[in-house]
Amino acid sequence: MAQQSSTSEGQPAVFTAADDVLHTHLAGDDWWFTETSWFAFHNAERHLGGWFYSMIRPNIGTVAGGAWVWDDTAHLPWEVPYSANYTALPMPADLDLRDAVLPNGVSITVEQPTMVYRLGFDDPGRFSADLRFEGAMPPRALATRASTFGHAAHFDQIGHVTGTIELHGETIPIDCWSMRDRTWGRRPENRPRQAAYVTGAGTEGRGFLAVTNTRDGRDKVAYGFANRHGEPVTLVDGDRTVVRNPDTGWVETMTIEAVDANGLAFSALGRATNRIIINRHTFIDVNSVIHWHTVDGTPADWWGEDQDMWPMHRWSAAKRDQDWGPRS
Repeated sequence: MAQQSSTSEGQPAVFTAADDVLHTHLAGDDWWFTETSWFAFHNAERHLGGWFYSMIRPNIGTVAGGAWVWDDTAHLPWEVPYSANYTALPMPADLDLRDAVLPNGVSITVEQPTMVYRLGFDDPGRFSADLRFEGAMPPRALATRASTFGHAAHFDQIGHVTGTIELHGETIPIDCWSMRDRTWGRRPENRPRQAAYVTGAGTEGRGFLAVTNTRDGRDKVAYGFANRHGEPVTLVDGDRTVVRNPDTGWVETMTIEAVDANGLAFSALGRATNRIIINRHTFIDVNSVIHWHTVDGTPADWWGEDQDMWPMHRWSAAKRDQDWGPRS
């Protein structure tokens, strides 16, 4: 693997062509060494969201994840239009993520290293996809261990997703600005704390990411960036403020107010248009497609997601108490 520069906390600062492959040389004998590949897409007119998510654990030889497609008609994974979430499929020998058909149904082909990816899925008669992700910016490194991703190497990238999906016999076009991420490192199943992963993107790759931690009465921005004019700038502080449905706890509206590394304020106001609940071992992710209608005080038409992540015991307590405020 090519030598990389690192952030101040020891994580790689640049995503190179060598990072499109697995990092088994870093895995050692750690049971929990994990690699992930995530791509999101949506069709705003149909209030439809979608994911390809693959989780690979080379030391135990497993592939997990798959694909989800949801809309505003259902939120439970067994009621949404499509959900395939595998836990422990056998990892193919000599797996190369530059040109792979994974056993969870996801296919990935690198067309341009670090920037352009052909994506597929094939479950005939239920859900198939032929999509292309073209990065609007280089993958951007997670710059702090204060986020929920801890010590894992983590890169995020805004891109243009185009192509088609076929859902229960209907062909649906996809043409959206969205996000992908790529991670590798130690990721045990009992690690999560309450947090959120919030994205938004508009034309020409403008957009933002805000990763938050919930503690001490705040939903504080621990990491993120704003890409206003083609050059992402790190978010160094801020808050995620949500209005929740008092009965279900679901996010209905959201405001991100942050400050970037140049001292400039960033803000975004949006509303949830749908959601899916994804059960991920010891936590749940109530994942909503968000329409951002105001950015930096100006009317906008940006779209993204809010991954509202809760440890099971916290969600259960909030439901019993009907108290959805930040918990320590």
